[in-house]
Amino acid sequence: MYNFLLPNEFVTNIFEITPEKLHELGIRGIITDLDNTLVEWDRADATEELTIWLRIMKESGIRVIIASNNNEARVKHFAEPLGIPYIHKAKKPLRNAFYSALIQLGLRPKEVVMVGDQLLTDVMGANRLGLYTVLVKPVAQSDGLVTKFNRFIERRVFNDLKRKGIITWEEQE
Repeated sequence: MYNFLLPNEFVTNIFEITPEKLHELGIRGIITDLDNTLVEWDRADATEELTIWLRIMKESGIRVIIASNNNEARVKHFAEPLGIPYIHKAKKPLRNAFYSALIQLGLRPKEVVMVGDQLLTDVMGANRLGLYTVLVKPVAQSDGLVTKFNRFIERRVFNDLKRKGIITWEEQE
């Protein structure tokens, strides 16, 4: 029942994802969500730690693109100073943004990981295309209005998964 909602992996934060780990998996590209994955949803710019992580990925030959459901002004302001391509108003979990990201990266689905903080948008959309999926614990404890609804559904899914004995990142704390 939850096949499309289960990520391949859970991590506490983006910094647990290393080039070495990605290379072992045959991953050459990252599609990443922005809000509450890379930075808090209300933070305008990248942190110094994130800037270093992105540079390390690039130097290791890992291509990165942001796919965000947020508006162009928000995503552009964040991505352009970092030199990262982006897709705004991605409408995840619909497939178009994921296809577009794969084309821009010049990679096949088995060579790409989707990193995000939401099951219903990031994980479900990427799983439907056969991408490797990593669910990140949200950076901030607060969310925008639409995300609050998604979190409500996610809590129900997580509770059901716990009852079935499937481990989630919530239990790794």
